[in-house]
Amino acid sequence: MHDLPNLTMDDWQVTVSEVPFPPGRVGQVHHHAGFVLAYVLEGSIATKISGQPERVYKTGEMFYEPPGSTHETSRNASATEPAKLLAMIFARKGSTLTSPGPASGAR
Repeated sequence: MHDLPNLTMDDWQVTVSEVPFPPGRVGQVHHHAGFVLAYVLEGSIATKISGQPERVYKTGEMFYEPPGSTHETSRNASATEPAKLLAMIFARKGSTLTSPGPASGAR
């Protein structure tokens, strides 16, 4: 369980997208504007968010990416089975939702 950030969400929006992870897929280091709630729809996804240990999330589980964090590890935990997650990115309207590399001032 994680506390959500204490912020005013005036002029914010949520963008929801499915992210497929074919067998063996490894994502690049990236960060998001705002914060993210990610729900695993299918399979198992290994993830590491700055300040948190790496963990494998399975179907029905979710993880949280706090504001200013870096998504350091993002990969399908299986070399043979597909995986898929539902990403909900909460950010100010007009923000670039996903950027490569670590967040500035990442922990």
